[in-house]
Amino acid sequence: MGGSQVYYWRRTAADRAARQKADTQLAARVRAVHRESDGTYGVPRITAELCGDGERVNHKRIARGMRSIGLAGVRLRRRHRTTITDPASAKAPDLIGRDFHRE
Repeated sequence: MGGSQVYYWRRTAADRAARQKADTQLAARVRAVHRESDGTYGVPRITAELCGDGERVNHKRIARGMRSIGLAGVRLRRRHRTTITDPASAKAPDLIGRDFHRE
C-alpha cells in the first residue's frame, strides 16, 4: 500500500465501523422480516416491508445482506418447456441439397 492509501484507510476507519454496525442491525431486521414471512419473502418484498416501516434502504443492500447471512426467498415460478421434440418423428428433408463439409 502506498502512503496516501494508508492514511485514507486510517481516516475512513470510523466510517467503515459505522457501516458495519449499520449492516449488522439491518441484517437483524432482515432476518426478523424473513422469519415473520416463514422464510418466503425475498429481496423485493423485504425491501418493500422495510421501506413501509420508514427505513430508507436500497434493494441491492438488502440482497448483499441476505447473501452474507445465507437467506433466500421462495421461488415459485417454474421454467416452462415450450418445445417437446418427438425422437421418433421424421426429420425434415434437405430439399436444396446443402453441403456443410469443408473442402
